[in-house]
Amino acid sequence: MKLGLIIYSNDPETVWNAFRLGVFALQQGDGVRAFLLAKGVEAEQLDTEQFGVTAQIQEFVDKGGEILACGTCLKIRQQGASEHCPLSSMADLHELVRDSEKVLTF
Repeated sequence: MKLGLIIYSNDPETVWNAFRLGVFALQQGDGVRAFLLAKGVEAEQLDTEQFGVTAQIQEFVDKGGEILACGTCLKIRQQGASEHCPLSSMADLHELVRDSEKVLTF
């Protein structure tokens, strides 16, 4: 299955669980792409003692997951793209939605 994850939250537990699901789906042989939108572009800054968001992001990427980050949302927050979260656009989000068999939002 091709799974698309749209992550628009900056709640550490929510983002951690979204990437946990992504890792699990990849382990099941699914293709998974994540798009960080709105507050979701803050994902790499959400680590807490209880929720290791960046560790989940790293595992997601290591297992073959792809992450895209909204360029406009990054610009609003005066952030740039990162190694795991390249600058992306609405065209990329549209492609993710169009090409996914299921899309989940967090």
